[in-house]
Amino acid sequence: MEAQASQSGFNEWTIPWEAPDCEEIDQLKAGRFQPPDYELSPQDIETYQRDGVVFLKGAFADWVDPLRAGLSRNVANPDSYRFPAESTNPGEPGRFFDSYCNWPLIPEYRDFVFHSPAASIAGQAMQASQAQFFHEHAFMKEPGTQKATPWHQDMPYYCVTGEQTCSVYVALDQVDIDLSVKYVKGSHLWGKLYHPKVWLDGEDFNTVDETMEPVPDIGGNLDQYDIASWALEPGDTILFTFRTLHGTSDGVMRKGRSAFSTRWMGDDVRYCDRPGETTSPPYEAHGMREGDRMREDWFPVVWRRA
Repeated sequence: MEAQASQSGFNEWTIPWEAPDCEEIDQLKAGRFQPPDYELSPQDIETYQRDGVVFLKGAFADWVDPLRAGLSRNVANPDSYRFPAESTNPGEPGRFFDSYCNWPLIPEYRDFVFHSPAASIAGQAMQASQAQFFHEHAFMKEPGTQKATPWHQDMPYYCVTGEQTCSVYVALDQVDIDLSVKYVKGSHLWGKLYHPKVWLDGEDFNTVDETMEPVPDIGGNLDQYDIASWALEPGDTILFTFRTLHGTSDGVMRKGRSAFSTRWMGDDVRYCDRPGETTSPPYEAHGMREGDRMREDWFPVVWRRA
């Protein structure tokens, strides 16, 4: 597939989007596919619903090596994959790289979507009857990088709205607690959406959307919020909603930090035509209208409750 580089706002188009086509989707259409199951504890489900975030120790330890291999492909040849982004300016130390919507192109990513228990875990955490896959997002910070991930919610970046949402964030490296992602417990229940941030400089964008407001200064007032964070080992996993506020400090990365996140949608998620630019994913010619269910040929329903 030939790369077609173009720039649209904050999205660097490289490989054009095509409707995914793989054996698992064919099996889903025929009703013959069953993803691995996972029994999430009632306590974890309760914590997720209350706090908007929950930690699962070692839940994906067996997937660390395959996901590292997939991320290595992604990082080594960014223009061969979709939406690569560099969030360190020239002259700044290290490298902060991320890329998304590459699961049809990177076999290790696709295998995780369909053959890991991520769909089952997300569906149970959301208390949904199904888990519909939205997209994946891979991250990498090199040693020496000193770049904060701005405090943000994921929902304002997305072309969806709804309450039953889940990101399954898998750590691929050991991370000390002072450098790990921090989450504001209960922020998913505040009933607010905040302007999305440009990761390169931390500035707001899509400020024309009057339904949103600026993110409060959480990093400067951590003692005023109920913060959750964990020291991470490879395979440790964090589940959080699209509305949960999260971010990191600008501390110097003593070691590399990489992670792989899959995003999932439950029963009530619908297409939302947001003003301004939708960054993740900015698919074109999707044919959906405000309030439509997300089309299953592009966003497969991987798990259904028995």
